[in-house]
Amino acid sequence: MKNTLLLALALLVSACTGTPEGVKVVTGFEADKYLGTWYEIARLDHSFERGLEKVTATYSMREDGGIKVINRGYDPVKQVWKEAEGKAYFVETPDVGKLKVSFFGPFYGGYNIIELDKVYYNHVLVSGPDKYYLWILARTPQLSYPVKQHLVARAKHLGFDTDKLIYVNQSSDPVDYEAGRHVRK
Repeated sequence: MKNTLLLALALLVSACTGTPEGVKVVTGFEADKYLGTWYEIARLDHSFERGLEKVTATYSMREDGGIKVINRGYDPVKQVWKEAEGKAYFVETPDVGKLKVSFFGPFYGGYNIIELDKVYYNHVLVSGPDKYYLWILARTPQLSYPVKQHLVARAKHLGFDTDKLIYVNQSSDPVDYEAGRHVRK
């Protein structure tokens, strides 16, 4: 019974850090180029970022070889900034874009880099352990329409429900979203 419980727990934990079916992570990844601040351009909805605007993720090296993660976003309803600090570690080798990230003690989730501008590290498409988690990140608060559409098309091709993407307001100005573009009111 004890061995069965341990096996079930191991399978549950590995499922949380896995890669969605039919999705491959990037290789040739360079962590040093990835470090710094990324702006969230779009995401699939989930409870821990629900309603947040001006969302960023900042990555820096940890002394233990892992990566420190600071996620930050503004709640316009409560008019407060929310911040969460986590840690990430490579699941395979450091040149493979497959990490596990934790914000809650010993519990880890998958962080899979599935599309990356390998030349300049200016934009990235990231998934969680399944197709319910997806992020489009960029080095700037806005991403050009052709690049954004390429990333959305890639995600759709991989089976993500891109019709449910939330385009994140990164501006202080009110923004309306029309056909996936940012349109000033």
